[in-house]
Amino acid sequence: MSEETILMKQAIEQDPGSCTHGEGERKSHHSDKAKSGLLNRLNRIEGQVRGIKGMIEKDIYCDDVLNQIASVQASLNGVGKLLLEYHMKSCVIERIQEGDTEVLSELMTTINKLMK
Repeated sequence: MSEETILMKQAIEQDPGSCTHGEGERKSHHSDKAKSGLLNRLNRIEGQVRGIKGMIEKDIYCDDVLNQIASVQASLNGVGKLLLEYHMKSCVIERIQEGDTEVLSELMTTINKLMK
């Protein structure tokens, strides 16, 4: 586990964030540290994707490009796992405590999409 991941998990435990869900609008409010960590990871992934585009433009060997694609997919999965953890520790818990059990169906649908 990377140092950044460990720090982000600590940020979740200190302040898991909160969610608001009113008339049609749902928002999450994560700590600045957690949000910054997610955005840093996504910026890195964005750079990796641009690198893959450049590899294809330069006719780099397919196997090398495929390895980079696998790396990007793994990175995106990591972001998804962290965001799922944030979601479960804040939004899902809050909604269950408010008596909204529909959030469990929503969560299962989301998990099924992530596992494809």
